Amino acid sequence: MKHKVLITGGTGFIGRNLAQYLTDNGHQVAILTRHKKDIPFKQYLWDIEKGNIDSEAIEFSSVIIHLAGENISARRWSKKQKRKIVNSRIESTKLLYKAISSAKDKPSIVISASAVGYYGTYTSDDIFTEQSPQGQDFLADTVGKWENEALRFASDLGIRTVILRLGVVFSSQEGALKKMMLPLKFGFSATIGPGKNYIPWISLKDLMRLFLFALENKKVSGTYNATSPIHITSRHLMKEIALIKHRPFIPLGVPTIILKMVYGEMASVILKGSRVSSEKIKQLGFSFFDKITDIFN
Repeated sequence: MKHKVLITGGTGFIGRNLAQYLTDNGHQVAILTRHKKDIPFKQYLWDIEKGNIDSEAIEFSSVIIHLAGENISARRWSKKQKRKIVNSRIESTKLLYKAISSAKDKPSIVISASAVGYYGTYTSDDIFTEQSPQGQDFLADTVGKWENEALRFASDLGIRTVILRLGVVFSSQEGALKKMMLPLKFGFSATIGPGKNYIPWISLKDLMRLFLFALENKKVSGTYNATSPIHITSRHLMKEIALIKHRPFIPLGVPTIILKMVYGEMASVILKGSRVSSEKIKQLGFSFFDKITDIFN
């Protein structure tokens, strides 16, 4: 069955790629955006702060994929930026809920992005599963509230709802991995901080496939970790990149104290991280294809 898919956050890194991927797989895609842009997709407008949304956007959609949210690494976490990170997720989800609640014809599926930040930002020997407890820091609190709002689509409206807790999305062209590769411009690869932290990650290609899998399989419902089964530390990742790019690897990287001075509280996202299990989604038949080396092919 082919769907009419409405994507919020459809002009961002993940959204742009997902819109094209779903189109290539036969689905009809529209974007819900604050300002119309020069993109090859139908666009509807909304204003989260004013609580406005084009009612035709909901009427159009049989599926809503909710990606909207301020980039957590866009800038240093001031009090104002923290509010923006929280409100962009919570208020946008509330607005969607309100619009869907009052719609005569409701979408049959809502897929909401979430984040592995739910488990808290720290380095440990634990392997987090979907049943692991919520963490107790800023990101964990934000993600927990975000998920609670998204779960109302299922509990209140009876809509099949899927929540994907995303790891760091890797692409050689843009996003976090490209930023981590900046030392290559100077002819080497290096660790960021001690490098002992794990990076729960997923390739952009696997993430696109996972969204499609969740959309097209009725058995997929509830919360799932969207992370590769290949666990890798920051140090190991940078060594892999050095080998792939034929550059020397320097084990002494950017000192932790400098990162904390530059990024403040946000430095914890760069310096800390634990392993996250993807077994739950694999048990439903999804297979992860990409290794780190595949991202550069």
